[in-house]
Amino acid sequence: MEELAIYREELKDEKKYVVFNVSKENYGIDISSVSSIIEMPQITNVPRAPKHFRGIINLRGEIIPVISLRRKMSLEDDVFTHASRIIITEIEDNKQVGLIVDEVKEVVAIPDEEIMDPSPFLKGGNSLISGVGKKDEDLISVFNLELLA
Repeated sequence: MEELAIYREELKDEKKYVVFNVSKENYGIDISSVSSIIEMPQITNVPRAPKHFRGIINLRGEIIPVISLRRKMSLEDDVFTHASRIIITEIEDNKQVGLIVDEVKEVVAIPDEEIMDPSPFLKGGNSLISGVGKKDEDLISVFNLELLA
């Protein structure tokens, strides 16, 4: 009699993340919050705006505020290259905001159970990081979009 092996496939809850670089570090945003990724357009400055607020852009007839993630994270100022992109994200109540990143790398799926809480030192304050995932040997810090604006 032949032995029959039965394999049960377990479906894991996982989300897909757009992975990008800012200052050579990997970050991710839940793909369900991303409406588009665009090359660097002309950004119009807005007087007396907060330092991390880079300006506004006109995207398909919509005026969208643009935030510099480098400035928001108190890093050196943006240096735009051919790889620089703006990730258009949707935050609360269908509001859109653009995030300037150094480079968009890929889209990855990470199971929910593999997203770890950030360091307890970060959880005490209003951290921009909601969790940390791992893809191969790379750590990916997941952004908390609600705290970006």
